[in-house]
Amino acid sequence: MADWHTTVTAAALARLLSTARLPEPTAARRPAYRTLAGQIRLLVTEGRLPVGARLPAERELALALRLSRTTVATAYEALRTDGYLHSRRGSGSWTALPEGAPPPDDALHPVPPDEQGRTLDLGVAALPAPQPFLGAAAARAVEQLPAYATGHGHFPTGVPVLREAVARRYTERGLPTSPDQILITIGAMGGLHLVQRALIGSGDRVAVEAPSYAHTLQALRRGGARLVPVPYASPDGPTRPPRWDLAEWHRVLHGAAPRAAYVIPDFHNPTGALVDEEQRRELLAAARVAGAVVLVDETTAELGWGVADGDALPRPTAALDRSAQVVTVGSAGKLLWGGLRIGWVRAAPALVRRLATERVYSDVGAPVLDQLIAAELLGEPLEAVRAHQLARLRAAAEALSDALRTRLPDWRYAPPPGGLVFWVSTGGISGAALARAGEQVGVRIAAGSRFGADGAFEHHIRIPLTVPAAAVPGAVDRLAEVAARAADGRWPGAADEGQPLAV
Repeated sequence: MADWHTTVTAAALARLLSTARLPEPTAARRPAYRTLAGQIRLLVTEGRLPVGARLPAERELALALRLSRTTVATAYEALRTDGYLHSRRGSGSWTALPEGAPPPDDALHPVPPDEQGRTLDLGVAALPAPQPFLGAAAARAVEQLPAYATGHGHFPTGVPVLREAVARRYTERGLPTSPDQILITIGAMGGLHLVQRALIGSGDRVAVEAPSYAHTLQALRRGGARLVPVPYASPDGPTRPPRWDLAEWHRVLHGAAPRAAYVIPDFHNPTGALVDEEQRRELLAAARVAGAVVLVDETTAELGWGVADGDALPRPTAALDRSAQVVTVGSAGKLLWGGLRIGWVRAAPALVRRLATERVYSDVGAPVLDQLIAAELLGEPLEAVRAHQLARLRAAAEALSDALRTRLPDWRYAPPPGGLVFWVSTGGISGAALARAGEQVGVRIAAGSRFGADGAFEHHIRIPLTVPAAAVPGAVDRLAEVAARAADGRWPGAADEGQPLAV
Protein backbone atom coordinates (compact mmCIF):
# COMPACT_ATOMS: atom_id res chain seq x y z
CA MET A 1 0.00 0.00 0.00
CA ALA A 2 1.08 3.56 -0.57
CA ASP A 3 2.36 5.72 2.24
CA TRP A 4 -0.53 8.19 2.32
CA HIS A 5 1.50 10.73 4.25
CA THR A 6 4.01 11.16 1.41
CA THR A 7 3.10 10.27 -2.16
CA VAL A 8 0.22 8.29 -3.62
CA THR A 9 1.44 6.38 -6.64
CA ALA A 10 -0.57 6.42 -9.85
CA ALA A 11 -1.22 2.69 -9.52
CA ALA A 12 -2.49 3.04 -5.93
CA LEU A 13 -4.82 5.91 -6.85
CA ALA A 14 -6.08 3.97 -9.86
CA ARG A 15 -6.98 1.06 -7.57
CA LEU A 16 -8.87 3.36 -5.21
CA LEU A 17 -10.74 4.99 -8.08
CA SER A 18 -11.75 1.58 -9.43
CA THR A 19 -13.55 0.82 -6.14
CA ALA A 20 -15.49 4.09 -5.99
CA ARG A 21 -18.47 2.57 -7.76
CA LEU A 22 -21.35 5.01 -7.51
CA PRO A 23 -24.72 4.72 -9.27
CA GLU A 24 -25.35 6.87 -12.36
CA PRO A 25 -27.51 9.77 -11.07
CA THR A 26 -28.76 10.88 -14.48
CA ALA A 27 -29.25 9.30 -17.86
CA ALA A 28 -26.59 11.48 -19.48
CA ARG A 29 -22.91 10.55 -19.16
CA ARG A 30 -20.78 13.18 -17.49
CA PRO A 31 -17.48 14.31 -19.04
CA ALA A 32 -14.61 12.08 -17.92
CA TYR A 33 -12.81 14.95 -16.18
CA ARG A 34 -15.88 15.64 -14.01
CA THR A 35 -16.15 11.97 -13.10
CA LEU A 36 -12.47 11.85 -12.17
CA ALA A 37 -12.63 15.08 -10.15
CA GLY A 38 -15.82 13.99 -8.39
CA GLN A 39 -14.41 10.61 -7.40
CA ILE A 40 -11.17 12.08 -6.05
CA ARG A 41 -13.27 14.57 -4.08
CA LEU A 42 -15.38 11.69 -2.74
CA LEU A 43 -12.28 9.76 -1.63
CA VAL A 44 -11.03 12.84 0.22
CA THR A 45 -14.32 13.66 1.95
CA GLU A 46 -14.72 10.01 3.04
CA GLY A 47 -11.21 9.95 4.47
CA ARG A 48 -10.12 7.13 2.17
CA LEU A 49 -7.63 9.53 0.59
CA PRO A 50 -6.24 11.58 3.49
CA VAL A 51 -5.93 15.34 3.39
CA GLY A 52 -2.35 16.26 2.52
CA ALA A 53 -1.68 13.20 0.36
CA ARG A 54 0.56 14.06 -2.61
CA LEU A 55 -1.10 12.96 -5.86
CA PRO A 56 0.75 11.55 -8.88
CA ALA A 57 1.78 13.80 -11.74
CA GLU A 58 -0.82 14.35 -14.46
CA ARG A 59 1.10 12.30 -17.05
CA GLU A 60 1.57 9.35 -14.66
CA LEU A 61 -2.09 9.23 -13.67
CA ALA A 62 -3.22 9.58 -17.30
CA LEU A 63 -1.12 6.53 -18.23
CA ALA A 64 -2.45 4.50 -15.28
CA LEU A 65 -6.09 5.37 -16.07
CA ARG A 66 -5.69 5.17 -19.86
CA LEU A 67 -7.05 8.71 -20.18
CA SER A 68 -5.68 11.72 -21.98
CA ARG A 69 -3.39 14.03 -20.07
CA THR A 70 -5.81 16.85 -20.84
CA THR A 71 -8.60 14.99 -19.01
CA VAL A 72 -6.46 14.56 -15.89
CA ALA A 73 -5.18 18.14 -16.05
CA THR A 74 -8.73 19.47 -16.33
CA ALA A 75 -9.86 17.31 -13.40
CA TYR A 76 -6.98 18.58 -11.26
CA GLU A 77 -7.87 22.17 -12.19
CA ALA A 78 -11.51 21.58 -11.19
CA LEU A 79 -10.34 20.22 -7.83
CA ARG A 80 -8.08 23.25 -7.31
CA THR A 81 -10.96 25.59 -8.11
CA ASP A 82 -13.20 23.85 -5.56
CA GLY A 83 -10.46 23.84 -2.89
CA TYR A 84 -9.82 20.09 -2.84
CA LEU A 85 -6.33 20.30 -4.35
CA HIS A 86 -3.36 22.59 -3.76
CA SER A 87 -0.47 22.77 -6.19
CA ARG A 88 2.94 24.41 -6.26
CA ARG A 89 5.19 24.51 -9.30
CA GLY A 90 8.03 22.06 -8.81
CA SER A 91 6.45 20.51 -5.70
CA GLY A 92 3.39 18.76 -7.12
CA SER A 93 -0.25 18.65 -5.98
CA TRP A 94 -1.72 17.44 -2.72
CA THR A 95 -5.25 16.89 -1.42
CA ALA A 96 -6.97 19.54 0.72
CA LEU A 97 -10.34 20.62 2.05
CA PRO A 98 -11.99 23.92 1.11
CA GLU A 99 -11.54 26.67 3.69
CA GLY A 100 -14.14 26.32 6.41
CA ALA A 101 -15.13 22.79 5.36
CA PRO A 102 -15.60 20.24 8.17
CA PRO A 103 -13.09 17.36 8.39
CA PRO A 104 -14.00 14.17 6.50
CA ASP A 105 -16.93 12.37 8.07
CA ASP A 106 -16.07 9.03 9.58
CA ALA A 107 -18.99 6.85 10.61
CA LEU A 108 -16.62 4.78 12.75
CA HIS A 109 -15.93 7.75 15.03
CA PRO A 110 -18.38 8.56 17.84
CA VAL A 111 -21.14 11.06 17.13
CA PRO A 112 -20.32 14.37 18.88
CA PRO A 113 -22.46 14.99 21.98
CA ASP A 114 -24.25 17.95 20.40
CA GLU A 115 -25.44 15.76 17.50
CA GLN A 116 -26.57 12.69 19.40
CA GLY A 117 -30.20 13.74 19.55
CA ARG A 118 -30.34 14.48 15.80
CA THR A 119 -28.20 11.71 14.32
CA LEU A 120 -28.97 8.01 13.96
CA ASP A 121 -25.63 6.32 14.57
CA LEU A 122 -25.28 3.15 12.48
CA GLY A 123 -21.50 3.42 12.50
CA VAL A 124 -20.04 2.86 15.95
CA ALA A 125 -20.48 -0.68 17.32
CA ALA A 126 -20.45 -0.26 21.10
CA LEU A 127 -22.99 -1.25 23.73
CA PRO A 128 -24.25 0.94 26.57
CA ALA A 129 -22.95 0.06 30.02
CA PRO A 130 -24.59 -2.89 31.78
CA GLN A 131 -26.57 -1.44 34.64
CA PRO A 132 -26.91 -1.80 37.58
CA PHE A 133 -23.70 -3.84 37.42
CA LEU A 134 -21.40 -0.98 36.39
CA GLY A 135 -22.62 1.35 39.13
CA ALA A 136 -22.20 -1.30 41.81
CA ALA A 137 -18.71 -2.20 40.58
CA ALA A 138 -17.71 1.46 40.49
CA ALA A 139 -18.85 1.94 44.10
CA ARG A 140 -16.76 -1.03 45.26
CA ALA A 141 -13.77 0.23 43.26
CA VAL A 142 -13.97 3.68 44.87
CA GLU A 143 -13.78 2.00 48.28
CA GLN A 144 -10.52 0.30 47.20
CA LEU A 145 -8.98 3.40 45.64
CA PRO A 146 -7.46 4.95 48.81
CA ALA A 147 -5.12 1.97 49.14
CA TYR A 148 -3.60 2.91 45.78
CA ALA A 149 -3.61 6.66 46.31
CA THR A 150 -0.62 6.66 48.66
CA GLY A 151 1.75 5.93 45.76
CA HIS A 152 2.42 7.45 42.33
CA GLY A 153 -0.41 5.52 40.64
CA HIS A 154 1.70 4.37 37.68
CA PHE A 155 1.35 0.67 36.80
CA PRO A 156 3.01 0.04 33.41
CA THR A 157 1.98 -3.64 33.41
CA GLY A 158 -1.37 -2.98 35.08
CA VAL A 159 -2.87 -3.09 38.56
CA PRO A 160 -2.16 -6.60 39.92
CA VAL A 161 -5.79 -7.35 40.80
CA LEU A 162 -6.86 -6.79 37.18
CA ARG A 163 -3.96 -8.78 35.71
CA GLU A 164 -5.03 -11.64 37.98
CA ALA A 165 -8.67 -11.33 36.89
CA VAL A 166 -7.80 -11.37 33.18
CA ALA A 167 -5.42 -14.33 33.63
CA ARG A 168 -8.12 -16.20 35.53
CA ARG A 169 -10.64 -15.61 32.73
CA TYR A 170 -8.23 -16.97 30.11
CA THR A 171 -7.69 -20.05 32.27
CA GLU A 172 -11.46 -20.54 32.60
CA ARG A 173 -11.76 -20.39 28.80
CA GLY A 174 -9.19 -23.16 28.32
CA LEU A 175 -5.88 -21.28 28.14
CA PRO A 176 -3.85 -21.55 31.36
CA THR A 177 -2.44 -18.08 31.98
CA SER A 178 -0.43 -16.39 34.73
CA PRO A 179 -0.56 -12.67 35.56
CA ASP A 180 2.98 -12.16 34.24
CA GLN A 181 1.63 -12.97 30.76
CA ILE A 182 -0.84 -10.05 30.93
CA LEU A 183 -0.24 -6.38 30.14
CA ILE A 184 -3.14 -3.98 30.82
CA THR A 185 -3.51 -1.28 28.15
CA ILE A 186 -5.65 1.75 27.36
CA GLY A 187 -8.22 -0.08 25.29
CA ALA A 188 -7.57 -2.82 22.74
CA MET A 189 -6.26 -0.28 20.23
CA GLY A 190 -3.66 0.81 22.78
CA GLY A 191 -2.50 -2.80 23.00
CA LEU A 192 -2.43 -3.19 19.23
CA HIS A 193 -0.34 -0.03 18.88
CA LEU A 194 2.18 -1.26 21.46
CA VAL A 195 2.52 -4.65 19.76
CA GLN A 196 2.76 -3.07 16.33
CA ARG A 197 5.56 -0.73 17.36
CA ALA A 198 7.47 -3.57 19.01
CA LEU A 199 7.10 -6.29 16.38
CA ILE A 200 6.24 -4.74 12.99
CA GLY A 201 8.64 -2.40 11.26
CA SER A 202 7.98 0.11 8.51
CA GLY A 203 7.82 -1.74 5.21
CA ASP A 204 7.03 -5.11 6.80
CA ARG A 205 4.21 -7.09 5.22
CA VAL A 206 1.21 -7.98 7.38
CA ALA A 207 -1.35 -10.52 6.19
CA VAL A 208 -4.90 -9.47 7.08
CA GLU A 209 -8.34 -10.93 6.56
CA ALA A 210 -10.44 -9.35 3.83
CA PRO A 211 -12.60 -7.75 5.13
CA SER A 212 -11.15 -6.80 8.52
CA TYR A 213 -11.49 -4.25 11.31
CA ALA A 214 -11.14 -0.80 9.75
CA HIS A 215 -9.29 0.95 12.59
CA THR A 216 -6.60 -1.73 12.77
CA LEU A 217 -6.08 -1.63 9.00
CA GLN A 218 -5.59 2.13 9.20
CA ALA A 219 -3.27 1.86 12.19
CA LEU A 220 -1.12 -0.70 10.38
CA ARG A 221 -0.96 1.50 7.28
CA ARG A 222 0.02 4.55 9.28
CA GLY A 223 2.78 2.56 10.93
CA GLY A 224 4.23 1.84 7.51
CA ALA A 225 3.10 -1.80 7.19
CA ARG A 226 2.30 -3.21 3.76
CA LEU A 227 -1.03 -5.02 3.96
CA VAL A 228 -1.57 -8.31 2.16
CA PRO A 229 -5.33 -9.09 2.11
CA VAL A 230 -6.45 -12.72 2.36
CA PRO A 231 -10.08 -13.15 1.22
CA TYR A 232 -12.50 -15.37 3.09
CA ALA A 233 -13.70 -18.51 1.39
CA SER A 234 -17.22 -18.37 -0.04
CA PRO A 235 -19.80 -19.44 2.54
CA ASP A 236 -21.50 -22.80 2.25
CA GLY A 237 -24.76 -21.00 1.51
CA PRO A 238 -26.22 -17.48 1.37
CA THR A 239 -27.24 -17.60 5.03
CA ARG A 240 -24.00 -19.03 6.48
CA PRO A 241 -21.02 -16.93 7.64
CA PRO A 242 -17.78 -17.39 5.67
CA ARG A 243 -14.73 -19.45 6.62
CA TRP A 244 -11.02 -18.84 6.36
CA ASP A 245 -9.64 -19.79 2.95
CA LEU A 246 -6.72 -21.85 4.22
CA ALA A 247 -5.35 -22.55 0.75
CA GLU A 248 -5.05 -18.79 0.24
CA TRP A 249 -3.49 -18.35 3.70
CA HIS A 250 -0.87 -20.99 2.85
CA ARG A 251 -0.14 -19.20 -0.43
CA VAL A 252 0.25 -15.79 1.22
CA LEU A 253 2.30 -17.01 4.17
CA HIS A 254 4.65 -18.94 1.87
CA GLY A 255 4.84 -16.45 -1.00
CA ALA A 256 4.61 -13.02 0.65
CA ALA A 257 6.59 -13.95 3.79
CA PRO A 258 4.67 -11.51 6.03
CA ARG A 259 6.18 -10.45 9.33
CA ALA A 260 2.80 -10.93 11.02
CA ALA A 261 -0.76 -12.11 10.43
CA TYR A 262 -3.64 -10.20 12.03
CA VAL A 263 -6.83 -12.24 12.54
CA ILE A 264 -10.16 -11.99 14.38
CA PRO A 265 -11.30 -15.63 14.71
CA ASP A 266 -14.00 -15.07 17.36
CA PHE A 267 -17.17 -13.37 15.98
CA HIS A 268 -15.15 -11.54 13.39
CA ASN A 269 -15.60 -7.82 12.82
CA PRO A 270 -17.33 -7.22 10.42
CA THR A 271 -18.64 -10.62 9.18
CA GLY A 272 -19.38 -12.22 12.56
CA ALA A 273 -17.67 -15.46 11.49
CA LEU A 274 -16.55 -17.91 14.20
CA VAL A 275 -13.52 -19.97 13.14
CA ASP A 276 -13.34 -23.53 14.44
CA GLU A 277 -10.34 -25.02 16.24
CA GLU A 278 -9.26 -27.17 13.29
CA GLN A 279 -8.85 -24.11 11.05
CA ARG A 280 -7.04 -22.23 13.80
CA ARG A 281 -4.54 -25.05 14.26
CA GLU A 282 -3.81 -25.21 10.54
CA LEU A 283 -3.25 -21.47 10.27
CA LEU A 284 -0.95 -21.46 13.30
CA ALA A 285 1.09 -24.32 11.86
CA ALA A 286 1.48 -22.53 8.53
CA ALA A 287 2.46 -19.28 10.27
CA ARG A 288 5.04 -21.10 12.40
CA VAL A 289 6.68 -22.55 9.29
CA ALA A 290 6.67 -19.09 7.67
CA GLY A 291 8.12 -17.43 10.78
CA ALA A 292 5.16 -15.05 11.09
CA VAL A 293 3.83 -13.68 14.37
CA VAL A 294 0.08 -14.29 14.72
CA LEU A 295 -1.68 -11.30 16.25
CA VAL A 296 -5.09 -12.49 17.47
CA ASP A 297 -7.82 -9.93 18.17
CA GLU A 298 -10.21 -11.32 20.78
CA THR A 299 -12.15 -8.15 21.56
CA THR A 300 -15.47 -9.81 20.63
CA ALA A 301 -14.68 -13.32 21.90
CA GLU A 302 -17.27 -13.23 24.72
CA LEU A 303 -20.18 -12.14 22.49
CA GLY A 304 -21.63 -15.45 21.32
CA TRP A 305 -25.28 -14.42 21.51
CA GLY A 306 -26.24 -16.83 18.71
CA VAL A 307 -24.45 -19.89 20.10
CA ALA A 308 -26.86 -22.50 21.43
CA ASP A 309 -26.83 -23.18 25.16
CA GLY A 310 -24.54 -26.11 25.84
CA ASP A 311 -22.47 -25.67 22.67
CA ALA A 312 -18.80 -25.26 23.50
CA LEU A 313 -16.98 -22.26 22.05
CA PRO A 314 -13.53 -22.72 20.54
CA ARG A 315 -10.72 -22.23 23.01
CA PRO A 316 -8.59 -19.09 22.69
CA THR A 317 -6.34 -19.43 19.67
CA ALA A 318 -3.18 -19.31 21.78
CA ALA A 319 -4.35 -22.48 23.57
CA LEU A 320 -3.83 -24.43 20.33
CA ASP A 321 -0.18 -23.46 19.97
CA ARG A 322 1.44 -22.01 23.08
CA SER A 323 4.58 -20.86 21.34
CA ALA A 324 5.69 -17.26 21.63
CA GLN A 325 4.51 -16.63 18.06
CA VAL A 326 0.91 -15.99 19.23
CA VAL A 327 0.12 -12.58 20.72
CA THR A 328 -3.46 -11.97 21.84
CA VAL A 329 -5.23 -8.65 22.34
CA GLY A 330 -8.46 -8.41 24.33
CA SER A 331 -10.75 -5.74 25.68
CA ALA A 332 -13.30 -4.93 28.35
CA GLY A 333 -14.88 -2.43 25.97
CA LYS A 334 -17.15 -4.73 23.99
CA LEU A 335 -18.57 -6.88 26.79
CA LEU A 336 -18.38 -4.47 29.72
CA TRP A 337 -18.32 -0.82 28.60
CA GLY A 338 -16.23 1.13 26.12
CA GLY A 339 -16.05 4.08 28.50
CA LEU A 340 -13.72 2.12 30.78
CA ARG A 341 -10.98 2.18 28.10
CA ILE A 342 -9.42 -1.04 29.37
CA GLY A 343 -7.71 -3.57 27.13
CA TRP A 344 -4.95 -6.11 27.50
CA VAL A 345 -2.22 -8.04 25.73
CA ARG A 346 -1.56 -11.71 26.49
CA ALA A 347 1.94 -12.74 25.44
CA ALA A 348 5.15 -14.36 26.65
CA PRO A 349 6.38 -12.75 29.90
CA ALA A 350 9.50 -11.42 28.15
CA LEU A 351 7.41 -9.54 25.59
CA VAL A 352 5.09 -8.22 28.32
CA ARG A 353 8.11 -6.79 30.16
CA ARG A 354 9.43 -5.26 26.94
CA LEU A 355 6.10 -3.62 26.11
CA ALA A 356 5.78 -2.27 29.66
CA THR A 357 9.24 -0.73 29.39
CA GLU A 358 8.52 0.89 26.03
CA ARG A 359 5.07 2.25 26.92
CA VAL A 360 6.45 4.66 29.53
CA TYR A 361 7.32 6.94 26.60
CA SER A 362 3.65 7.18 25.63
CA ASP A 363 0.98 6.54 28.28
CA VAL A 364 2.74 5.00 31.36
CA GLY A 365 -0.38 2.97 32.19
CA ALA A 366 -4.17 2.79 32.25
CA PRO A 367 -6.19 4.75 34.86
CA VAL A 368 -6.21 2.97 38.21
CA LEU A 369 -9.91 3.50 38.97
CA ASP A 370 -10.96 2.12 35.58
CA GLN A 371 -8.81 -0.94 36.18
CA LEU A 372 -10.38 -1.54 39.59
CA ILE A 373 -13.88 -1.28 38.09
CA ALA A 374 -12.97 -3.75 35.33
CA ALA A 375 -11.50 -6.16 37.87
CA GLU A 376 -14.75 -6.07 39.82
CA LEU A 377 -16.86 -6.75 36.73
CA LEU A 378 -14.61 -9.63 35.65
CA GLY A 379 -15.13 -11.27 39.02
CA GLU A 380 -18.37 -12.57 40.53
CA PRO A 381 -20.75 -10.40 38.40
CA LEU A 382 -19.27 -11.55 35.07
CA GLU A 383 -21.76 -14.25 34.15
CA ALA A 384 -24.72 -12.01 34.95
CA VAL A 385 -23.15 -9.12 33.01
CA ARG A 386 -22.50 -11.39 30.04
CA ALA A 387 -26.09 -12.73 30.06
CA HIS A 388 -27.39 -9.14 30.23
CA GLN A 389 -25.33 -7.97 27.24
CA LEU A 390 -25.98 -11.07 25.13
CA ALA A 391 -29.73 -10.70 25.65
CA ARG A 392 -29.46 -7.12 24.33
CA LEU A 393 -27.56 -8.24 21.25
CA ARG A 394 -29.83 -11.22 20.57
CA ALA A 395 -32.96 -9.06 20.70
CA ALA A 396 -31.38 -6.44 18.43
CA ALA A 397 -30.29 -9.11 15.94
CA GLU A 398 -33.77 -10.62 15.76
CA ALA A 399 -35.36 -7.22 15.28
CA LEU A 400 -32.83 -6.26 12.60
CA SER A 401 -33.36 -9.49 10.68
CA ASP A 402 -37.13 -8.95 10.67
CA ALA A 403 -36.86 -5.30 9.63
CA LEU A 404 -34.35 -5.89 6.83
CA ARG A 405 -36.47 -8.72 5.45
CA THR A 406 -39.49 -6.42 5.35
CA ARG A 407 -38.04 -3.09 4.24
CA LEU A 408 -34.93 -4.05 2.24
CA PRO A 409 -35.62 -7.54 0.90
CA ASP A 410 -32.95 -7.32 -1.82
CA TRP A 411 -30.17 -6.89 0.73
CA ARG A 412 -28.34 -10.06 1.76
CA TYR A 413 -26.45 -11.08 4.89
CA ALA A 414 -25.43 -14.20 6.75
CA PRO A 415 -26.83 -14.11 10.30
CA PRO A 416 -23.74 -14.39 12.49
CA PRO A 417 -23.45 -16.55 15.63
CA GLY A 418 -22.26 -13.57 17.65
CA GLY A 419 -20.46 -10.26 17.65
CA LEU A 420 -21.67 -6.70 17.41
CA VAL A 421 -22.60 -6.25 13.74
CA PHE A 422 -24.29 -7.51 10.58
CA TRP A 423 -22.25 -7.46 7.35
CA VAL A 424 -24.78 -6.64 4.65
CA SER A 425 -24.61 -6.79 0.84
CA THR A 426 -26.64 -3.85 -0.43
CA GLY A 427 -28.02 -5.26 -3.66
CA GLY A 428 -25.64 -3.29 -5.88
CA ILE A 429 -26.00 0.10 -4.16
CA SER A 430 -22.65 1.68 -3.35
CA GLY A 431 -21.87 1.73 0.36
CA ALA A 432 -20.09 5.03 -0.20
CA ALA A 433 -23.22 6.45 -1.84
CA LEU A 434 -25.29 5.27 1.12
CA ALA A 435 -22.88 6.97 3.52
CA ARG A 436 -22.98 10.23 1.56
CA ALA A 437 -26.78 10.20 1.26
CA GLY A 438 -27.07 9.37 4.96
CA GLU A 439 -25.01 12.42 5.92
CA GLN A 440 -27.69 14.66 4.42
CA VAL A 441 -30.50 13.22 6.55
CA GLY A 442 -28.69 12.53 9.82
CA VAL A 443 -27.93 8.81 9.42
CA ARG A 444 -24.35 7.63 9.91
CA ILE A 445 -23.48 4.56 7.83
CA ALA A 446 -20.20 2.63 7.74
CA ALA A 447 -19.40 1.89 4.09
CA GLY A 448 -17.96 -1.55 3.38
CA SER A 449 -14.93 -0.13 1.62
CA ARG A 450 -13.60 1.02 5.00
CA PHE A 451 -13.11 -2.63 5.94
CA GLY A 452 -11.09 -3.65 2.88
CA ALA A 453 -7.31 -3.35 2.78
CA ASP A 454 -7.54 -2.16 -0.84
CA GLY A 455 -10.89 -0.34 -0.95
CA ALA A 456 -12.87 -3.47 -1.81
CA PHE A 457 -16.41 -4.33 -0.56
CA GLU A 458 -17.97 -1.24 -2.10
CA HIS A 459 -21.42 -2.87 -2.19
CA HIS A 460 -21.50 -3.67 1.53
CA ILE A 461 -22.21 -1.81 4.74
CA ARG A 462 -21.74 -2.75 8.38
CA ILE A 463 -24.80 -2.37 10.64
CA PRO A 464 -24.22 -2.48 14.42
CA LEU A 465 -26.46 -4.36 16.81
CA THR A 466 -26.31 -1.53 19.30
CA VAL A 467 -29.62 0.16 18.43
CA PRO A 468 -32.16 -1.01 21.07
CA ALA A 469 -34.46 -3.69 19.69
CA ALA A 470 -37.57 -1.49 20.07
CA ALA A 471 -35.94 1.24 17.97
CA VAL A 472 -34.66 -1.05 15.19
CA PRO A 473 -37.79 -0.91 12.93
CA GLY A 474 -37.67 2.90 12.87
CA ALA A 475 -33.93 2.84 12.22
CA VAL A 476 -34.36 0.49 9.25
CA ASP A 477 -37.17 2.68 7.91
CA ARG A 478 -34.72 5.58 7.83
CA LEU A 479 -32.07 3.32 6.28
CA ALA A 480 -34.53 2.36 3.53
CA GLU A 481 -35.13 6.07 2.83
CA VAL A 482 -31.37 6.61 2.56
CA ALA A 483 -31.11 3.65 0.19
CA ALA A 484 -33.74 5.20 -2.09
CA ARG A 485 -31.83 8.51 -2.10
CA ALA A 486 -28.55 6.76 -2.87
CA ALA A 487 -30.03 4.68 -5.66
CA ASP A 488 -31.47 7.84 -7.25
CA GLY A 489 -28.29 9.87 -6.75
CA ARG A 490 -30.04 12.40 -4.51
CA TRP A 491 -27.17 13.92 -2.54
CA PRO A 492 -24.97 16.96 -3.11
CA GLY A 493 -22.22 16.28 -5.61
CA ALA A 494 -23.76 13.08 -6.94
CA ALA A 495 -24.18 14.49 -10.42
CA ASP A 496 -20.44 15.20 -10.66
CA GLU A 497 -19.36 11.82 -9.27
CA GLY A 498 -21.19 9.80 -11.88
CA GLN A 499 -20.04 6.40 -13.06
CA PRO A 500 -16.70 4.88 -12.02
CA LEU A 501 -13.81 5.25 -14.39
CA ALA A 502 -12.87 2.12 -16.30
CA VAL A 503 -9.36 1.36 -15.01
